[in-house]
Amino acid sequence: MVKNWAMPSATRNGNAIGINRYDFLQPLKYAQRDAQLIQEFLHNEAGFERIYFFSDDSPDIAGKSTRPNRTNLLRILRHLFEIFFLGAGDNFWFFFSGHGIRHNDRDYLMPCDGDPEDIENTAIAINFVTERLRRCGADNVVLILDACRSLAQKGGEGIERQTAEQARQQGVISIFSCSPQEYSYEIEALQQGAFTTALLEGLGIQGQCATVI
Repeated sequence: MVKNWAMPSATRNGNAIGINRYDFLQPLKYAQRDAQLIQEFLHNEAGFERIYFFSDDSPDIAGKSTRPNRTNLLRILRHLFEIFFLGAGDNFWFFFSGHGIRHNDRDYLMPCDGDPEDIENTAIAINFVTERLRRCGADNVVLILDACRSLAQKGGEGIERQTAEQARQQGVISIFSCSPQEYSYEIEALQQGAFTTALLEGLGIQGQCATVI
């Protein structure tokens, strides 16, 4: 039987991961809501069996905190993906909504305690995420990042090019909310991120799941 798992992630807030509140970065308004909507879609419409959800106030899992800090996110990436638990025909999705940043030619996701003055020790390298995801054994591994570079910088390059190439080499399908040197936006009138709104509309055309799975 085909298995569908997801890990939404949002630092606005499958896997979902949702982060609105950052310790050292400007807060986001709708990351958590976006992750919740992705979680609901994957569960209710796409038939995913298990979704790990991390957000500002998500409930504990088996007594373990799901606050989206670096320690908790690295813990699940290490432990869940230590051995193959999916197989041929199965799917695993990782959705992250929050801040991302490029530093010293590497792309990073910023957990809620990520410090822009100490990125290498407080952020999570995206190539580590894709390497761990590939260990699950699923035929289809999908990485969806609703993130642009953080710090409100107008110059420099955001995440995507390096991540897309490394994901492709590792057999991971990658989908990004914006191109390098662009930003992800939140829409006040919808109380959602623009990318997640468009993504859910595309996935849920007439109630059907039009996806890579």
